[in-house]
Amino acid sequence: MGSTNMSYLTPTTVILIGIPGLEHVQFWIGFPFFGLCLVALLGNILLLIIIPTERSLHQPMYIFLAVLAATDLGLCVAIAPKMLAIFWFGSCSMAFDACLTQLFFIHALQGMESGILLAMAFDRYVAICNPLRHSSILTPRFLFRVMLMVVIRATILVGVLPILLKQLRRFHSVVIVHSYCEHMAVVKLAAEDVHVNKSYGLFVAFAILGFDMIFVFISYVLIFRAVFRLPQKEARIKAFNTCTAHIVVFLEFYILAFFSFLSHRFGHVSPYTHILLSTIYLLVPPALNPIVYGVKTKEIRRRVAQIFTLKQDIQK
Repeated sequence: MGSTNMSYLTPTTVILIGIPGLEHVQFWIGFPFFGLCLVALLGNILLLIIIPTERSLHQPMYIFLAVLAATDLGLCVAIAPKMLAIFWFGSCSMAFDACLTQLFFIHALQGMESGILLAMAFDRYVAICNPLRHSSILTPRFLFRVMLMVVIRATILVGVLPILLKQLRRFHSVVIVHSYCEHMAVVKLAAEDVHVNKSYGLFVAFAILGFDMIFVFISYVLIFRAVFRLPQKEARIKAFNTCTAHIVVFLEFYILAFFSFLSHRFGHVSPYTHILLSTIYLLVPPALNPIVYGVKTKEIRRRVAQIFTLKQDIQK
């Protein structure tokens, strides 16, 4: 399905073609993505069951982790059903308003995830650099305010994107060269001046991802400085181990995010490479986050073992 030279006035339907150049193998590409979704759904649902029920995990870091798990679940639900329908059933059409709704939820949830990672970095900073005041600073009220700010920031900043797109009237095509509705992919369909859309999209990316990454980096500079000042090697190793899970999650999220973002706007990569990268960026962190924290956290490992042992006992 290719684009045509005719113009479309306020289209009601768009066509998502999936991965251009790989249409003949899209059916098979869907299976690893489906596997990632299953791992993400199972892992994050387990976290949302374990963290509220395990009293030893009622700490700021794990409360943030539970919110991160809910955000990851939302991302999977927002992207996977339509993407797999395209790959497996050739269901490519989508209402334009539904496309804008998907666009909003995907980018807003990305923004929320970035804000949660910043909050987790602040938690580690206070725990290591000012441990005696950790419980007095990260109170339940403070945690609620932080989460509320993260949600409001992402909702307001990202919410403007579909509003600006809705103002566009003329489109040179209704064929979106992607497997889901992504902001720049929709902007490229317009047959009007889209400088405002592009500029605001860049602003949102740097106001959320750029801002958060800078302050996470600053937090870890201060954390490492405090860790290396500890007199005993065992104390340094113990302090560093409390941060390793968050560092892995932080690196996987931001490296994939900026590689996908920059390749789309400034790179000269093939369309299918960008689409694969952007889809991996959306689905890999939700699948890996529960695994990383499950491996590093003894209480989570123990509770997962108890859940599956109980199921085996019931089956017997």
